[in-house]
Amino acid sequence: MKILVTGSSGFLGSVLVERLLERGQTDIRCFVRPGSNLAKLDALKQKYPDAALEYFVGNLTSKKDAAEAVKSAKLVYHLAAAMKGDAADMFLNTVVASKYLLEAVTKRKTTKVVLVSSMGVYGVADQPAGYVVNEHSPLEPKPQERDVYSYSKWRQEELFREYNREFPFPLVITRPGVIYGPGGPPMSSRVGVSLFGLFLHLGRGNVLPLSYVTNCADAVALAGLTDDTAGQVYNVVDDGLPTSRQFLKRYRREVKNMSFVPVPYVMVQLLSIAVEKYHKYSKGQLPAIFTPYKTASIWKGNLFDNSKIKSIGWKQLVSTEEGLTRAFSYLRENADV
Repeated sequence: MKILVTGSSGFLGSVLVERLLERGQTDIRCFVRPGSNLAKLDALKQKYPDAALEYFVGNLTSKKDAAEAVKSAKLVYHLAAAMKGDAADMFLNTVVASKYLLEAVTKRKTTKVVLVSSMGVYGVADQPAGYVVNEHSPLEPKPQERDVYSYSKWRQEELFREYNREFPFPLVITRPGVIYGPGGPPMSSRVGVSLFGLFLHLGRGNVLPLSYVTNCADAVALAGLTDDTAGQVYNVVDDGLPTSRQFLKRYRREVKNMSFVPVPYVMVQLLSIAVEKYHKYSKGQLPAIFTPYKTASIWKGNLFDNSKIKSIGWKQLVSTEEGLTRAFSYLRENADV
């Protein structure tokens, strides 16, 4: 079975390719952008010499490239998305790029697609503290009031569902939490943010929806390879999730003993109200980095359910204890970088 993986040279994508190979898939087309670092994929080619690991160099913002990449593929894992940049770039590389892929997929009709979305699409700001996020949780009703990344992933999902309604095809949506591990982002904003030279610890006792990169990749792989998953949504988080306080304590002990200021949620909300008011008063001169809505979405505090992904046979490969140890060891050894 020919499998196409977009975003295959990225942090999650290269590990997904490895998990597919580990699960016995041998015909994989890796969609990579020109100039991508192929070191991890090259290493997989060496490790699995009998597999047909093909590179397709192109750009999903090109309709021609998208159509060529999808040819003969029976299963598509769509990971390609912008992780940072201004709003225009984020939407171009997340939403517009997905549109061309969808146009190619819907012409085939039988190609199964696994979209890697984000838990950021859920609307939890109006839910009480301790609310359990699962696949039945409401989607964000005010995406424009969230950060650009969450907004772009919300719009990407909407686009996939729109195409799926008009041109039915097998679609699976996976929604990872915070993906971490060696080579990944050092710390989620759910723990806190640096501001004016200080690290503000905003997450405090909140549970972090972590997903170690190997665990996440295996869950995504399984969602595509398992029969009868079309039409389903799967949240992807690990077991034994730490609180923000526990995460920061270990980070300071194992990576860098940095100073921090713990900020209670009530104080964060008051700061958010002040920032939002001054943002409006200054006509945007002060960016609205905090707003009451963003604050409630990120730092009010939720719990997370992973029972649905387990129902199709997913098991955590790397324990959270081991995952944190590996991630912090990498950060410590690469502190200068």
